[in-house]
Amino acid sequence: MGQLNRRGIFLQKLGPTIVDPKEVIVSMQLALKEERWDVENSRESTSLLDSTYITATSYDGGNTFRLSSLNKDIDGDHDIDAADREKLLALAKAYAGINNP
Repeated sequence: MGQLNRRGIFLQKLGPTIVDPKEVIVSMQLALKEERWDVENSRESTSLLDSTYITATSYDGGNTFRLSSLNKDIDGDHDIDAADREKLLALAKAYAGINNP
């Protein structure tokens, strides 16, 4: 996350495993960053606000994904719907396709 952009997405790819060589899990954390001055320690402090954790799981090598429960508006249109799910599924599929991040 940059100085001017407070929004961030952290991604982690897990799998495949020995037990299931076609399993791929993409863990996603969406958050807002807040920076403030810590008076007690005389230094800048950074914290993540409004974090949302979502897990996308694939059992076919990353071709299709299933999302964990979604309870947050992702695209900012003030409702939780199929468009939110589509964006997260596309993000998971794109990230799973990167071999050397």
